[in-house]
Amino acid sequence: MNANDSACPCQSGRRYAQCCAPLHRGDALAASAEALMRSRYSAYVRADAAYLLATWHADTRPATLDCSDAAATRWLGLEVKRHVPQDADHALVEFVARYKVGGAAAVRLHEVSRFVREGGRWYYVDGEFPTAR
Repeated sequence: MNANDSACPCQSGRRYAQCCAPLHRGDALAASAEALMRSRYSAYVRADAAYLLATWHADTRPATLDCSDAAATRWLGLEVKRHVPQDADHALVEFVARYKVGGAAAVRLHEVSRFVREGGRWYYVDGEFPTAR
C-alpha cells in the first residue's frame, strides 16, 4: 500500500490522498485553522520542512527548520481539543500531539496555537504551552 492509500497521519479518519496530501502538494488550501494545524502535524510526521515553513507566518517563521531527527521520531497521535474561530481571519487551535524519539519515553506536546488568514491562506503564527492543572 502506498502512502496516499493509507490513513492520514492527522487522524481525520480520511485517507492521506483525500486529506492532507492536496495541501502538501499545493493543490489546495486549508479551509480552516484546524485543517492547517492537522496538515502541519502530518507534515511533521512526513518530515516535510518545506511545507511547514511555507505555512508559518512570515513574522514568526524561522529561517530554517531542521528535520534531521525525523527518522528517529515516531509520531504516536494527535488529539484536537478545540478550534476557536475568533473572527473571520483569526483562530486558536488547542491540540495534544504525542511522539517518541528513539528509545526515549513518549513526549506529550500540548499547545494552544494562533493562526491568521491573509490573502485567503491560513498561517501558523505561534503557540503557548498551557500549564498542567
